[in-house]
Amino acid sequence: MKKTLVFGASTKPSRYSYIAIKRLIGASQETMAFGAKEGSVAGVTIFTEFSTFTDIDTVTLYLNPVRQKDYYDTIIGLKPRRVIFNPGTENPEFYELLRKAGIEVEVACTLVLLATGQYN
Repeated sequence: MKKTLVFGASTKPSRYSYIAIKRLIGASQETMAFGAKEGSVAGVTIFTEFSTFTDIDTVTLYLNPVRQKDYYDTIIGLKPRRVIFNPGTENPEFYELLRKAGIEVEVACTLVLLATGQYN
């Protein structure tokens, strides 16, 4: 099964990353999470280090472009098939780096993709 990494995960129910984790699990997607603070959402542990992540198919970003810069190499190093830039995370500089590394860039909303059956 393809794994999704929710990047910028939060344990706050009002955050879109929290909702995304719940909806990914509800759609039977294997889900992992990375965030600034440890915790868990819907049985998914939020990790604060990258050593746990392997075989990631999709990274769905919930981190603003300024904060993304610290993670460019780390995300590229995960070698995901694609990175989804959710609303508010758009970052043309990062798009270019990802594409050069052979990683698909998708500017979309994970929640909408799930709701419309387009998340694959």
